[in-house]
This record gives sequence, structure tokens and C-alpha cells, in this order.
Amino acid sequence: MTDETRPSDDDGAWFAPKRFGYGAGLPIAWQGWLLLAGYIAAVSGLSLLGNAGTSGRRVAALMLVLLVTGLFMVVVARRTRGGWKWRSGGKD
Repeated sequence: MTDETRPSDDDGAWFAPKRFGYGAGLPIAWQGWLLLAGYIAAVSGLSLLGNAGTSGRRVAALMLVLLVTGLFMVVVARRTRGGWKWRSGGKD
């Protein structure tokens, strides 16, 4: 099968685009689900760390949550089929 005849499902995307609005929808590959689970685990762990500490630890935990969220968003944006753009329910 040549590149022209390969189905669009085999494009290496981890996330489906949203039908309406901007951004990504749910994961469509196991890598996307693993990334989402890792993100949830990291944010949960950092929130527990921030709740159990002093104000310095809370600030550090918040900064780490922001860093992890930013990295997560960059990976999701790069791995979303068709990229992130405004969609109005029509075909891409």
C-alpha cells in the first residue's frame, strides 16, 4: 500500500480533533491514553505534595503543575489529527 492509499487512521495521531471549537478531543491511540493517564497522575501527585507542605512547597508544586500542563498541551497539539484549529462542525 502506498502513502496515497493508506487510510487516514494510520497517520500517527494520538488524539482526535474536536468537532466544534478549538483543541483536541479524546485519545484515539494507546499512546494518547497513556499520556493522559500520566498527566492526571502527575497533577494528582503534585497537588498532594502541595497540600502537605509549607507555602514554599505549595508555590513549587503550582509551578510544576503549570510546567507539566504546558508540556502536556504541546505534545497533545502536535499529536492531534489535523492540528489545533477552530472547527465549526464541518469536514476539515
